[in-house]
Amino acid sequence: MDLEPDPAPRRSARKARGHGHSRRGEILDAAEQLFIAEGYAGVTVRKIADAVGVSAAALYLHFPDKACILREISKRTLELLRARNQEIAARALDPAVRVREMLEAYMRWGLEHPNAYQLVYSAPRPLSAGFLPEDSADLSVQCFEIFADVVREIAAEGRLRPASADCAAQAFWMGCHGVVALLCARPAFAWADPEELIRTTLDALLLGVIAD
Repeated sequence: MDLEPDPAPRRSARKARGHGHSRRGEILDAAEQLFIAEGYAGVTVRKIADAVGVSAAALYLHFPDKACILREISKRTLELLRARNQEIAARALDPAVRVREMLEAYMRWGLEHPNAYQLVYSAPRPLSAGFLPEDSADLSVQCFEIFADVVREIAAEGRLRPASADCAAQAFWMGCHGVVALLCARPAFAWADPEELIRTTLDALLLGVIAD
């Protein structure tokens, strides 16, 4: 009776070398999920590499350290927020409706990307992450200015209660930031339902500043 051939040796779980852009995207996706699940401090480069299926040495070909990964995630998510703001700002809707939609999009963006949000908008930042590169800081300003321009439309219609357009835009942004920052920084606290918090915050801010 013929003996069956020995089974082929197990292949390593490591992935074949991929193209630079696609592999960087895989690393960023995996890292963001790990940062959300375990927190920035609890994730190592090796954990990220294992999640992607590459060696730590291969990961270092794309990013020199974990801080650079977080900064790149922050830039990528800021580009998403800017795109959302641009799309909402261009809608043929009452500017007060667009302001509410943009603030809601901002809050949901922060809750969807808590580590990137804290790096961009909250203190203290992860100590090893350092400051944002200039292009990411500029993206943050662009996100706000797109929003502020819509608030200025409301002011131009004479619908703001005593407050300048820039002051109102900053107050709206700061009020929403407080909700997102606390939800991200203190997830174990017995907060009310996030949907109710978002709705109540927007009602309080907008009804107090925008006249019908």
